[in-house]
Amino acid sequence: MKYRYIFYSVIILALLNACKPTIEEFAPASGNADFSRYIAVGNSLTAGYADGALYKSGQEYSLPNILAGQFKSVGGGDFKQPLMVDDNGVGFRGITPVTKLVLGYTEDCKGVISLGPVLASDQIDPANLASVADQGPFNNIGVPGIKAIHMAVPGYGTLNPYYGRFMSLPTSAVIDEIAPVNATFFTLWLGNNDILDFALAGGEGEIITPISLFEQAYMATLNILLANGAKGVVANLPDPLNTAFFNTVPYNALVIQEQGDAAVLNAAYAPLNQIIIGAGSTDTIYFSVGPNPLVIVDASLPWGLRQIKSDEKILLSIPQDSIKCSGWGSQVPVPASFVLDQNEITEINTAITDYNTKIFEIAVDQSVGFVNINKVLKEATENGYVFDGIEFDTEFVKGNIFSLDGIHKTPAGNAVIANFFIEAINLQFNANIPLTVIADYPAVQFPTD
Repeated sequence: MKYRYIFYSVIILALLNACKPTIEEFAPASGNADFSRYIAVGNSLTAGYADGALYKSGQEYSLPNILAGQFKSVGGGDFKQPLMVDDNGVGFRGITPVTKLVLGYTEDCKGVISLGPVLASDQIDPANLASVADQGPFNNIGVPGIKAIHMAVPGYGTLNPYYGRFMSLPTSAVIDEIAPVNATFFTLWLGNNDILDFALAGGEGEIITPISLFEQAYMATLNILLANGAKGVVANLPDPLNTAFFNTVPYNALVIQEQGDAAVLNAAYAPLNQIIIGAGSTDTIYFSVGPNPLVIVDASLPWGLRQIKSDEKILLSIPQDSIKCSGWGSQVPVPASFVLDQNEITEINTAITDYNTKIFEIAVDQSVGFVNINKVLKEATENGYVFDGIEFDTEFVKGNIFSLDGIHKTPAGNAVIANFFIEAINLQFNANIPLTVIADYPAVQFPTD
């Protein structure tokens, strides 16, 4: 009997050992790619621009720098960036330099104090715009504001101070900064500004780069990246209409508290409504207590204005005090530069589809990896994501993806995007690069007092 118990014990131990889960160690591997010399080419999304400016810690949390950190486990080398000198950095409002945005308390025209984006400082350190070319060549040559069609423009640094900081020669074009790195691997995320600038201007004074010119410029850049046998991935373009910049101020942002105020506005618009009805249009202008569609400029109409449609967009750049205290959207039509109408939205949607179709075709033709960032942002808008127990969506300030300018990513947002890049790289090159730990990266920082 004793032997039987021993036999049963052996069987039970064997069964218990068989039920233990097998824990496979993660073994980083470079696959069939060489990450020793990595170069990142693109615009502000590559440069580390955030919160309306380029600043030092934003660059340190840039998408390419995060990727370079992960590449180190598979033979990646040093990754040099043209860093700013401080954390206030430099952005531009028109041609006026400003610091980055931070969350702070301000008082509006009605005396209401609220938390929102404010400039970090009134002072710009001129050293931020001084040349650092002698520290190059640089692995991150992302240039805020650059279009694909600008990449080969000689002396572009005289037009764009962000490139002017690190251009190697006064006559250099941005594509001239590629060859000195002698890269073995690259990421290319280019073309956003060819569409985005039109959207940011409300369709006023800007045009979308024609697809034929975009393709020509894009291929010129990609061919230089591929010239010495480097491998890499390209990313398509996120639809700007899925960003917080175009989805924070509602179309019906005019809130009327008193029936008497609505009645005064209705009486003022009554003569115009008669003209509108007489012209056979149903787009009369009417106000009631509660949220109301803003009155906007529409130069296509004989009377020049109308109320905005629910599927049109108000830009985040609209001055809020002008709505609250200066009659914008009620007595004064909102200027077209703060609005995207249905025709402009259609133009943007068409361009995004055309550009992204072309980028995918190029990726297949050139045997490079492809990252579908447009799909990622669309999913974040529609359903959101949860990574490391943190929720991500496209809500302004609270959604964790977008920084305070509503367009560019937080460090956490860049880490999310980095993981989609890594997944595409691993798939294309049979690599095993570890994903980032997204919880290690901050989102929008709230005041501590």
